[in-house]
Amino acid sequence: MIVEGPVLKYGDKIDTDVIIPAKYLKSTDPAFLAQHAMEPIDPQFYQRASKGVILVAGKVFGMGSSREQAAIALKAAGVRAVLAESFARIFYRNAVNNGLPVITVPGISREASEGQIARVIVESGEVRIGERTLKGKGITGMALKILESGGIMEYLAKVS
Repeated sequence: MIVEGPVLKYGDKIDTDVIIPAKYLKSTDPAFLAQHAMEPIDPQFYQRASKGVILVAGKVFGMGSSREQAAIALKAAGVRAVLAESFARIFYRNAVNNGLPVITVPGISREASEGQIARVIVESGEVRIGERTLKGKGITGMALKILESGGIMEYLAKVS
């Protein structure tokens, strides 16, 4: 599975209330949530992400609550994958379960620049940015099958 797109870059400790503020959780509509993704730190995120992007961040991306709407909002906004130094464990699993590839890549926040094109091989965790190739932690096994299906619900529908 290969995903590609321009980089949108953010810092460390981006929590789920930044990814999708609680005041928007009255809706479960992915299109509505997408319009408010990352709004507290990037009011133009929805417009910038809508053509398909690779989100790059620092440490502990997705910390905070267990709200799965954070992954749903990012995916619906146009995020094709999230690359970070580290992830909050529950966000990582919510992302996979909602069909959003998340790759832990040491050094990614130093190596990637906003606007560069990133190419990600999900299975191996290989990330190509410009002339550099970085090695992240790939996604394999059942998690990869879930991603390839588009999420856990789509996967379960296929195997039922």
